[in-house]
Amino acid sequence: MQDPEPFLVGGEWRTSPAVLDVAEPYLGSTVASVCIAGREDCNDALNAAEAGYKQMRDLPAYRRSECLTAMAGFLEEHAEAATELIVSEAGKPWRAAESEVMRSSDTLRVCAEEARRIDGEILPLDWTEGGDGRTGYLYRVPLGIILGITPFNFPLNLACHKLGPALAAGNACILKPASKTPLTSLFLGEAALAAGIPPQAVSVLPCLPETAEAMVRDPRVAMVSFTGSPEVGWHLQAVARTPRVALELGGNAAVIVHEDADLAYAAARIAHGAFSYSGQACISVQRVLVHHTVYEEMRLLLCERAASLVTGDPTAPETDVGPMISEFAAMAAEKKIAEAVAAGAVCCTGGSREGAVLQPTVLENTTPGMDVNATELFAPGITLIPYDTWEEAIALAADTPYGLQAGIFTNDIVRIQKAVRGIPVGGLIVNDIPTFRMDHMPYGGTKHSGIGREGPRSAIREMTEERLVVVNGQGGR
Repeated sequence: MQDPEPFLVGGEWRTSPAVLDVAEPYLGSTVASVCIAGREDCNDALNAAEAGYKQMRDLPAYRRSECLTAMAGFLEEHAEAATELIVSEAGKPWRAAESEVMRSSDTLRVCAEEARRIDGEILPLDWTEGGDGRTGYLYRVPLGIILGITPFNFPLNLACHKLGPALAAGNACILKPASKTPLTSLFLGEAALAAGIPPQAVSVLPCLPETAEAMVRDPRVAMVSFTGSPEVGWHLQAVARTPRVALELGGNAAVIVHEDADLAYAAARIAHGAFSYSGQACISVQRVLVHHTVYEEMRLLLCERAASLVTGDPTAPETDVGPMISEFAAMAAEKKIAEAVAAGAVCCTGGSREGAVLQPTVLENTTPGMDVNATELFAPGITLIPYDTWEEAIALAADTPYGLQAGIFTNDIVRIQKAVRGIPVGGLIVNDIPTFRMDHMPYGGTKHSGIGREGPRSAIREMTEERLVVVNGQGGR
């Protein structure tokens, strides 16, 4: 077997005695080993980032933009290698992995554009007496060191959503990838160095949770940007030394299908949003609320869609639904489904598991308190819930501690406005699924789903602060 992959500390590739094996989710075989960064390595990364921040801060916007554009080009040039990494360590079907690589390139290109658009404001101060001859200038300045902690489900694109805005704004960035998918982030580190980013400004540190937490607690970190589970995210916010913590956490996204919806289109989109990458996305469709007059038709359409999907080997081009990230994760989801059925739910299709592959599942006759509704399933499964009135549907959609995104299918503007007011989410998607995301749009949640917003423009605002400069034009004369 090949030597363990090194990690990146301020532009320097390092090895260590501690090694993490990276398993391929479908068969469980080890595909690579990665050296694990220790406390001393992380301290060195922070020291390097302090110097790297000063270099990034002083880079003109056009140079930051050029470097990010070059990173995007690197991903495009090495798209097949990046795709293979995502398939092997994340178990993502080949077509979905290819799509993620292209999205990642787009994310970096948007960051490159936004690097040139970090503007300010001129504020005349002579509104009242005492402000004569004075003008205020509002600038946005970088924070310093950004610590980005990323999950396994979009190992390249979500890393780009941390690293890209941080560099665009003139910060240094330390990436801590998920332990199950470190290879893709290390590849992104290569892209950054090849693109001419000042080496000290970029580190990629696969490490133990307690080592990552030590960095979160370090006063040199100006901002923590975390994507992952609510339990870990809220804990990190509580222990962080910096008050600047952005959290993109979980959800159990609802979609409402009213009687005036295009049912065939809605069913196709819901199936895509529920079962793509085995439902392992924070905004995967989980709860499907359907008006009682079209409930039976929608149930049949969704069951047909679910049953027609090809499951299995993620390397096969025909595969629609591959493995979950591990057999343990698939077993946990299977258990929630079995508990719901034992409590009276009906499994219309799916529900079975082979290894880490869970068949696309459609449940009905569930109750709000069942785990398949009340918690984040994070698996290829949906629940169907009939409703009588639009107000009832809104109440059901809102009855959750989460608030990431929701979707509604209706063509009535009054109903749309009621949903805008009544469903407390970060994003409401009309005539589409909550899984819809364009990488340049603001993205984030309310309630237990997190704080702050991603999307390059929004993230750059999170990763900068406003500075006021007052100029006395009279100069004391």
